[in-house]
Amino acid sequence: MGWSQNLFHVLWRALSKEVKEQVGTDLFGNKYYYIPEYKNWRGQTIREKRIVESANKREIDYEVGDIPAEWEAWIRKTRKTPPTMEEIMKNEKHKEEIKTKDFYEKEKLLKESSKEHLAPPVQTQIKGHASAPYFGKEESSVAPTSTGKTFQPGSWMPQDGKSHNE
Repeated sequence: MGWSQNLFHVLWRALSKEVKEQVGTDLFGNKYYYIPEYKNWRGQTIREKRIVESANKREIDYEVGDIPAEWEAWIRKTRKTPPTMEEIMKNEKHKEEIKTKDFYEKEKLLKESSKEHLAPPVQTQIKGHASAPYFGKEESSVAPTSTGKTFQPGSWMPQDGKSHNE
């Protein structure tokens, strides 16, 4: 910020009676502030504000997860009191325990399921030559065959050679 912007902010706070009170910091270096409800110089009531000053001053450096969930809840006013550092550390430790527990359980399940669900090797029988029209298929028969999903017509041909369309 330039010196002119700093001067503007100082004057604005003096005129608006805005008092910014720091309520805490997090592990990433972000600072959290509370501005109580106040009346400005025109007599308007300004609602309370909860703001964060990011450790990364540029907005493009911000990523999801740069603010802990506890502070996010306080900023969004779903929580009345700001979180303590002990509470944040306890929740982080709990998250890590859940991750390691889930990892080992998934690893154990994968080992067990891979033994149970492996199919036996398939035995193949090759008849004839690859260029034959029935290679890999059963040889055509006089009677039609069906397995329910596939239908193989028989080799029957009309005897008199006449077409049915005449």
